[in-house]
Amino acid sequence: MSERLPRDFYARDTLAVARDLLGCTLVHAAPEGRTSGRIVEVEAYHGEDDPACHAAAGRTARTAPLYGPPGYSYVYLIYGMYHCLNAVTRAEGEPSAVLIRALEPLEGREMMRARREERRRGGDGRGVPDSDLARGPGRLCVALGVTLDQNRLDLTSERLWIERGPRKKAVWTPRVGVTVGADRLWRCFAEDSPSVSRSRLNGVRR
Repeated sequence: MSERLPRDFYARDTLAVARDLLGCTLVHAAPEGRTSGRIVEVEAYHGEDDPACHAAAGRTARTAPLYGPPGYSYVYLIYGMYHCLNAVTRAEGEPSAVLIRALEPLEGREMMRARREERRRGGDGRGVPDSDLARGPGRLCVALGVTLDQNRLDLTSERLWIERGPRKKAVWTPRVGVTVGADRLWRCFAEDSPSVSRSRLNGVRR
């Protein structure tokens, strides 16, 4: 088994963590089976002075995990139907996180496909290609079976964790779908991956 990322990996600047997560492997050991994928797209959200970060509104019951120790999960619901998975970064009390936006599937592809297809239209799962199984944060969580039940999990534990992987050539662009803080090039993706989200921003890079 590959080396699991330790706590001090996350206890660093959020942009550094985001860059270093590319190529690592996210693993979810659910009761029904294990699924995993190589991280190929992330976004950084950096403290109360980042208007796109949930912490910009201050500490609430929802955002409390962002203020907690680094190396824990922060899962939230968007549009009342999709979950998003984040890894909390920096020191405790410095609310920041990296949103994991896309994976290249590794283990449990058929389980991912069945979850995606069941969510999409109740079919048999054969219609979802590998490159689309975990493209985008909502699809990623569906494929890996991540819900609010996985909020505040220790990412160095036995249920949900990230392992070291090969370093990927990174491209930085503005974040996707934000209306504030859109000038910050804090989205990072692997240049050669077919599983990266399709976006007009893919051509806006540094």
